[in-house]
Amino acid sequence: MTSTGVRTAEHPESNGDCMTAVASLLVGAGFFSLWFWLLPGWLGFHVETTGAARWRWIAAVPSVLGFAVALRCVWDFGRTGHGTPAPIAPPKRLVVVGFYRYVRNPMYVGFLAGWTGLWVVFGRCNLAAIAVACLVVLGVHLFVLGYEEPTLRRMFAAEYEEYCRNVPRWLPRVRPWERARKNLDGMGV
Repeated sequence: MTSTGVRTAEHPESNGDCMTAVASLLVGAGFFSLWFWLLPGWLGFHVETTGAARWRWIAAVPSVLGFAVALRCVWDFGRTGHGTPAPIAPPKRLVVVGFYRYVRNPMYVGFLAGWTGLWVVFGRCNLAAIAVACLVVLGVHLFVLGYEEPTLRRMFAAEYEEYCRNVPRWLPRVRPWERARKNLDGMGV
């Protein structure tokens, strides 16, 4: 329990929860795969399938995986954090499970991989689009620094500070972070 009375959620997933998460990821991957076939026509995109352009479809793999990561993070916010990623209904517990054990912002990293993959698949790259994409990435970074992290520090105090010391903001760790067991005792986790 933190000094603000908010508990930190960190518990192993049971087999049933794991199967539910796998099912959610499969449904999400299927959903985004359908969009690779439907979205181009609806938006008027023509994807080249001849020559070197046909290899662009390989970018569908990191795109689907990136969006699946983002979907799993939304799942973790609800299941573990008892809230949403939206500031109007924030989590009641610090989410330190799943991909959050590797990187502090896996949802943003997943969306970046997803949208970059789509961009490669559709082959719509020009200087203006690159500039806008860079501005969006900068805006997200500033939002994380200026709003999200200070808010999480206020909500979760020492637990969030420990998390920040051990888990990087943008580039994932190789191994998942494991909180020392002695730190969990007395927190009701």
